[in-house]
Amino acid sequence: MQNLTCPNGTHHSSTGENSTLDCVEGLGMTPAQYNLLYAIYAWTNAVVVILAGFLIDKLGNRFGVFVFSLLTVLGSSIFALGSHFKGSPYLLPMMLTGRLLFGSGNGSLTIVQNRITAFWFKGKELALAFGLTLSFSRLGSVLNFFFTQQFEAKFGMQWTLWGGTLLCVLGFVSALTVSVLDKVGMKQLGLDGVIQQESKKVRIQDVQRLPLRYWLLVLTIMFFYNGVFPFVADASKFIQDKYSGYSQQAAAYIAGAVYDSSLVLSAAVGILIDYVGLRGIFAVGCAALTLPAFALLAFTFVPPLVSTIWLGITYSFAAASMWPSIPLVVPQATLGTAMGLATSVQMIGVGLSNLIVGHILGTKSSELKIPLWRWQQMMIFMLANTIACIFASISLNIVDKKQVSVIKGEEEPCITKLLLLM
Repeated sequence: MQNLTCPNGTHHSSTGENSTLDCVEGLGMTPAQYNLLYAIYAWTNAVVVILAGFLIDKLGNRFGVFVFSLLTVLGSSIFALGSHFKGSPYLLPMMLTGRLLFGSGNGSLTIVQNRITAFWFKGKELALAFGLTLSFSRLGSVLNFFFTQQFEAKFGMQWTLWGGTLLCVLGFVSALTVSVLDKVGMKQLGLDGVIQQESKKVRIQDVQRLPLRYWLLVLTIMFFYNGVFPFVADASKFIQDKYSGYSQQAAAYIAGAVYDSSLVLSAAVGILIDYVGLRGIFAVGCAALTLPAFALLAFTFVPPLVSTIWLGITYSFAAASMWPSIPLVVPQATLGTAMGLATSVQMIGVGLSNLIVGHILGTKSSELKIPLWRWQQMMIFMLANTIACIFASISLNIVDKKQVSVIKGEEEPCITKLLLLM
């Protein structure tokens, strides 16, 4: 849903340069104002998801689904309405307000989605369910890439933004449908009252009781994403600067292969991990196998498509092994809080990494060719994050082995225990 709030402009998109140009010209903004729209979304997300996770644990999935999906509708509506004030002093404040509300809702909806997924798809279905949600997220990015610019060229910027609002409305209807299904399912299992009682016991102080395995898992996720997301954000420019013969569009396609690969592979990888377990081993393996991809980009002239597809494969394994491990190491009652904290740490890490990468590259103009030595330093920074991810994931496996191992799949997750006690 967030993709259409500005054409091809999310952090998942590989077409940042094209989208920036379109939005700056179409809305009459400066590049700095345009980038501020993304900054307020990202940092709002990073802060709000912590509180949102606790509220979801305390007040339930259905509360979270309704409130946060409504916020996305309100935010996208105000953002689209702001486009009608082009050239006036109301344009930027309205659009910033819209992005703030949208960021507050969209990131929090991911927490609710993960919490519902972890409850209903337990044990041997968990990684597949997470993989499918990732695939559909990537599908949205791919469809956005292929169709949004064509839609904008035919109908104009304002109708494109209202089209994004319409998608948010459809998402709101879908969220209400999920809420009804969740309520019916809870009643059929006779768990509605039990879950409500558990929710009443949730306190903010419960964060102190989150196990060491959880925090190591959060660090593993953060360091892995610190390498992938900032790279993809600048990959198109990097390919054009380092390799000869690539147009802007061709470079964008190659950069997007990271997410295209995950779109194709995520479900299959989820099935594999559900079948064999060994999530901690997969976390170490995908981090270790990411090192050669960045090394090729930093020190060789091997065609970049090799590395972006390679990164897409390791990203698929990372997403299917790391995120579904969180419900295995924390109680169901505090899962929303745990997911919110993990998401916040990941987003803050990626945000800081983007700032560091920007400092390394050292230019504010996308038209200037950045020296290759600066790109090499950026890739070395990506390698450093990946090495930190390896150390964090190895530590995770050591701690998991010393305790009753759940990351490796030798024990049923916490929600299974709850169901068995009923």
